[in-house]
Amino acid sequence: QVQLVESGGGLVQTGGSLTLSCTASGRSFRDNTMGWFRQPPGKEREFVAAVNWNSHATDLIDSVKGRFTISRNNVKNTVYLQMNNLKPEDTAVYYCTAESYYRRTYPSRLGNEYADWGQGTQVTVSS
Repeated sequence: QVQLVESGGGLVQTGGSLTLSCTASGRSFRDNTMGWFRQPPGKEREFVAAVNWNSHATDLIDSVKGRFTISRNNVKNTVYLQMNNLKPEDTAVYYCTAESYYRRTYPSRLGNEYADWGQGTQVTVSS
């Protein structure tokens, strides 16, 4: 059974930092893009960041560029999201996900191209 398990969420003050981790089990995702989406309260899920299979390409939404960093460790089957200078608008449930395509050069921002999803971890940024 394939599982993606997120950890590292929590409550932090504005300007603080958190690092989210997502470890996969059940199969290797070393040949797939992995990424993070988030769903703020009362809003739709949105793409945040993704890294392609060999870490040669990353994509982040403009609102987090310069503050968030995505990385992966294929030996550990884990993807990370380092979040610095957090803002209240970053408050959301963050979901880890893995693309279904094999060795794509560039990550996708489309949720329907991601086949496996974690349960989510809450990130709350207080003002």
